[in-house]
Amino acid sequence: MKLEPFLDGLSFGEGPRWHDGRLWYSDFYVHQVRRVDEAGRAETVVEMPGRPSGLGWRPDGTLLIVSMTDRRLMRFADGKLSVEAELSALAPAPCNDMVVDGKGRAYVGNFGYDRHAGEQPRTTCLIRVDPDRSVREAASGLMFPNGTVITPDGRTMIVGETFAHRLTAFDVAADGTLGNARLWAAIDGCYPDGICLDAEGAIWVSDPFGRRVLRVLEGGRITHSVDLAPRGAYACMLGGQDRRTLYVVTNSGSGPAMAGKRDGRIETMRVDVPGAGWP
Repeated sequence: MKLEPFLDGLSFGEGPRWHDGRLWYSDFYVHQVRRVDEAGRAETVVEMPGRPSGLGWRPDGTLLIVSMTDRRLMRFADGKLSVEAELSALAPAPCNDMVVDGKGRAYVGNFGYDRHAGEQPRTTCLIRVDPDRSVREAASGLMFPNGTVITPDGRTMIVGETFAHRLTAFDVAADGTLGNARLWAAIDGCYPDGICLDAEGAIWVSDPFGRRVLRVLEGGRITHSVDLAPRGAYACMLGGQDRRTLYVVTNSGSGPAMAGKRDGRIETMRVDVPGAGWP
C-alpha cells in the first residue's frame, strides 16, 4: 500500500473530517478551516484568530471548531463565528482534537502540559461540551488525549493517548457520561495522533514520530503498516463517496518551527473497508 499526492502547500493540517461530500480540515498557522472536493479543489470556509484544530458538526449543521491556544470551543453558523464555550478552567494547556457525537455533544482533548516550553509530562482530562453549552470533565488521568472516535452504536469511545502509546476505550452512557475505562490497544513505539474507525471495528492510527500510518485491531494486532518516511502522519480520515479513501495529513515536522513553512500535505490511498462511526 502506498499513499498518493492529493493536496499540498498546507502550513500544518489537522482534524480532517469527511462531511457533505468534501474533506474538511484545519490549517493551524494560517488560521483557517478549509474544505476540498474529491478533485482537489480547495476553498476557505472560515478564518479565525486562534489556531484551529478539531472539527465536528451538531445535528443541526452547526460547525464546532477547537481553538487551540485560546482554549475555546468555537461555533460557526449562518456565516458567523462565535465562542461556544470557554475551556481554560479545565484545560491547562492547548486544546487539540475533538469528536462530536450524534447528539451534538463535543468531547475535546488537550495537551495537559506545554511540551514545546519544556514542561514535564502530566496527565489531563477530556472535556465534554453539551448542546446547552455546559462544560464538564468527561474523563481524567489521560496522557495527551488526542484523536478520538465513537462507534456507530454510540456506546463506545476510543481515545488515542499520544505519549502513553495506547488507545483507551470508554463506555458512553445515554447521557454522555463516560465510564469503564479500559485498554483497547497498547502499541509499543507508536505515538497515536489523529485516528479514524472503519466498519470492521479497526482503527487507522497516525503515528507522527514513527512516520507511518497503522490499521489496528482491538487488542493491538496491526493488520497494515504504511511507511511514510521521511514524513510524519498527523491525522487521518476515511472519506470519499464510498468512505474507502483514506486521507492522511502529513508534514515534514511539527511544532512552532512549522509556522513559516508550507510543507503540509494531504495524501490518499484506497482501502478495502469503509469508514464508520464518528467522526
